[in-house]
Amino acid sequence: MNSNFVTALTRALPTVGRSCQLRAPAFRLTRPFSSTPTILESAKDKTRQIERQILDTPAEQQPASENASISAITRMMQGDSGRKNATVSRDYTRMAETLESEIIKNPYTDRTPPYHLHVYCHKHNTLLTLTRPNGDPMMALSCGHLGFRKGKRAGYEPAHQLSAHVFAQIQERGFLMEIKRLEIVFRDFGPGREAFTKVLLGNEGRNIRGLVCQVTDASRVKFGGSRSPRVRRL
Repeated sequence: MNSNFVTALTRALPTVGRSCQLRAPAFRLTRPFSSTPTILESAKDKTRQIERQILDTPAEQQPASENASISAITRMMQGDSGRKNATVSRDYTRMAETLESEIIKNPYTDRTPPYHLHVYCHKHNTLLTLTRPNGDPMMALSCGHLGFRKGKRAGYEPAHQLSAHVFAQIQERGFLMEIKRLEIVFRDFGPGREAFTKVLLGNEGRNIRGLVCQVTDASRVKFGGSRSPRVRRL
């Protein structure tokens, strides 16, 4: 339809020509769709977006440009840390397997490291040493500390008195508060060995023997070695 005719008709008959006016298509009135990428508000937002991409994307799937931006020293450090982490993970796996097997064998046992009471029963003396799990000595006494001198330190009675005195000292110094497990380590076969056992099983050791979790014999065994001294003949 001619535009001049429509204009003249609209002026003559405004009511009729109102419905005949040309209208612009709806798609022309709307704003055309923008295909340009969204511009970030600031450099901080851009940095955060890059960090999210790095954290969300695995190292194998990161673009080559990001890998190229990493320096050679950084890649070397990452490689070393990867090898160390692999070694540590293997060690922890072995430890976990060992601990799991122990728990399966004895599920109700305590896993805290024990304290040690070393009983050195020499034929001429008896020495008792209490140590922490790492080997630090807490108390060390012998028959000489009780007033026995020279040949009097040997025998059953001095060892008996020494054992009773050591058990009393353990209680008086408050060591029972920190000792949860105790391992007794015997060495040699002097007269003090039987005396210590009697005291531990007697009334003096009633507060100590409940803590004993293991008894070990650490006596030295000679295979060959130097020639022994001749047997004394009277």
